[in-house]
Amino acid sequence: MTGGAGAASRAPAMRAEGFSFTVEARDGRARAGRLVTPHGEVETPCFMPVGTKATVKGVPPRDLVAIGARIVLANAYHLYFRPGVEVVAAHGGLHGFMGWDGPLLTDSGGFQVFSLAGTRVLRDDGVEFTSVYDGSRHVFTPELAIRVQEGLGADIVMCFDECAPGTATHEELVAAVARTTRWAAACKAAQTRRDQMLIGIVQGGVDEDLRRRSAAELLSVGFDAYAVGGLSVGERGPDMLATVGLMDEVLPADRLRYFMGIGDPRGILDVIARGIDVFDCVLPTRMARTGTALTRFGRLNLRNARFAEDRRPIDETCDCPACTTFTRAYLRHLVMQREILAAELLSLHNLRVLIALAAEARAAIAAGRLEEFVAESETQTPTGE
Repeated sequence: MTGGAGAASRAPAMRAEGFSFTVEARDGRARAGRLVTPHGEVETPCFMPVGTKATVKGVPPRDLVAIGARIVLANAYHLYFRPGVEVVAAHGGLHGFMGWDGPLLTDSGGFQVFSLAGTRVLRDDGVEFTSVYDGSRHVFTPELAIRVQEGLGADIVMCFDECAPGTATHEELVAAVARTTRWAAACKAAQTRRDQMLIGIVQGGVDEDLRRRSAAELLSVGFDAYAVGGLSVGERGPDMLATVGLMDEVLPADRLRYFMGIGDPRGILDVIARGIDVFDCVLPTRMARTGTALTRFGRLNLRNARFAEDRRPIDETCDCPACTTFTRAYLRHLVMQREILAAELLSLHNLRVLIALAAEARAAIAAGRLEEFVAESETQTPTGE
């Protein structure tokens, strides 16, 4: 069977309270769905802005709502160290702490821990590493990752996994898949809150057999949703896309699918077309802080002198505050003078581009014309260029 239909019959029923996910339309492998959470609904496909330290850099919650954001991601690793879980919990959790009323997702800290290759020591029960904040030694385990995320109180939480680098050998990938499965089972066993959806993370690099093994093992544990991990650490191109397409075959058709770490317009359309529902990336706000504006058809480096007297908006079709109020010349002036407002306005713009792109892709799926929509996006250029 295709589309995950066979896998769906083997997966245990959803167990988190107050959650549901429904696929409302399909176009090939692409899906338009609806995720219901205790803090609101999310229409998919959907881009999630990244609020690593309980803030999307330069963008207040009210502005996130205004540009159409419906769910935000925060980072358990960083919040564990600063300000600490107890401080967040005293505010009633992340929703109260950061003033965001909508759905929230926290990652487990696995990617951050495994990126500390120079200081980490891999253990059977977890990872020992050096804090980037004060140099102290710590051990993250699956049980701790769940305890931290339960204290933070996000709606959706992630299993602690081993995120192998793109340069990993086959033997290293085999070991990472085994640990990811073992730790996923430990995370599920450690979970005490039923008002949080726990997501299992499929690993295995771009090795088809290992991806199939990882997915099958996670299905035997049983999760309410599944993520595709390990593809934002160096793999791109045909192998990455083939791996994403494989997930449509091996993952349940009735469960949410999350691609961890993709934020360029072309890449987003590629994974939507292969059955991904939600995705996140720091790219839009990071690029904004360097003076770069995203469009679905390319990037504009506003440091370029050709924009110095350009009285057009970044994109005449965009409805964000930067495009409806200011010119490229003014935005370039802010960038060149290192004004804080430059990063704020460009962050709003870049996020809006990706949020709107996902929403338009959803409409195209519902209309059965996603292929045409993708083709149009490939052939057009920024307005006025």
